[in-house]
Amino acid sequence: MLAETEKPPWINKKIRLKDCRGTEAVLDQFNVNTVCQKALCPNRGECFASGHATFLILGPVCTRNCGFCGVSKGKPSGVDASEPRRIAMAAKSLNYRHCVITSVTRDDLADGGSGIFAETVLSLREELPHCRIEILIPDFSGDLIALHTVVRANPDIIGHNIETVPRLYKEIRSGSSYERSLQVLETIKKLDNGMYTKSGIMLGMGERRGELLDVFDDLAGVRCDFLSLGQYLSPGPDRHPVKDYIRPRTFDYYKEKALERGLKFVMSAPYVRSSYNAYKYLGVERGRHGDGI
Repeated sequence: MLAETEKPPWINKKIRLKDCRGTEAVLDQFNVNTVCQKALCPNRGECFASGHATFLILGPVCTRNCGFCGVSKGKPSGVDASEPRRIAMAAKSLNYRHCVITSVTRDDLADGGSGIFAETVLSLREELPHCRIEILIPDFSGDLIALHTVVRANPDIIGHNIETVPRLYKEIRSGSSYERSLQVLETIKKLDNGMYTKSGIMLGMGERRGELLDVFDDLAGVRCDFLSLGQYLSPGPDRHPVKDYIRPRTFDYYKEKALERGLKFVMSAPYVRSSYNAYKYLGVERGRHGDGI
C-alpha cells in the first residue's frame, strides 16, 4: 500500500490553466457553476480544452459533509429560478451533443431540488433538441415524488453514485445510506423501465475486494446499466485520505467482474469520473435512444 505522498507514476495528470480559458469564458458569461471546478476534478484541463464541462446546479454549497468531496459545505442560499435557462444557453454556446448536469445535495429544500433538475432538462431540450442529457442526482432523501419529477422530465440517463462500499458509509458519507442509494436506482427503473441508470464508485478509500464485488452484485440486482470506477484523490488535508492507489490492471479486473454481472458498459481507470467521456456510455448501447454519438 502506498502512502498518499507516494503517488505512483500513473497518477500524474496536470491541469494547464491556459487550456481552460475558452470554456471558462463561456461559463463566466452565463454565470454557471461546474462540478469540475467546485470539486477540484483532475480532468478539468483535459475536458475544458475540448469544450466539455459538467454543470453544477442549485448553488455551490452542499448541505451534507461527505468526507471525500471537495465541494463547499454549509448553509446554501435560495434557489435561482433563472439557472435552468442559463445552463441551456451555456450548453448551446459550447455546442454540446451530450450534456451532464449534477448538483449539490439540498436537504433544505422540500423537493430536494428535483424541480430545478426537471426544468433544466426541459430548457436543454428546447435549446438543444438533439443533445443527449444525463443527470447525476442526489438521493433526495429517498422521496418518491422527487424521483418521479426527474424521471418524468425524461433525460437520457439518470445517474446516482454509490461512491463506496457499505462499511465505509458512516465514515465518509455522512447523512447518506447505502440501502437508500440502491433504492434510488431501483425506483428509477420501476418508474420508467426503459430509463438508463448509472452509478459511480471511487476506489482507494479503504474498500476490500470482496466488498466491491458485492456492490457490483447489488447494482446488477437493481438493474443498473452503467458504472464508472475511478481512483479517489483526496481534495484536501481535511478530507478523507487516500488509503491505496489502485493499479491500472486492477481497474481492468474490476471492469471485467462488473461486466460479468450484467452491467452494460463500465468505464474503469484511475482518472475515470462520473461524467468523464460520458457520451461513450450511450455510444455503445443501442436501443431506445439510438446509436449514440
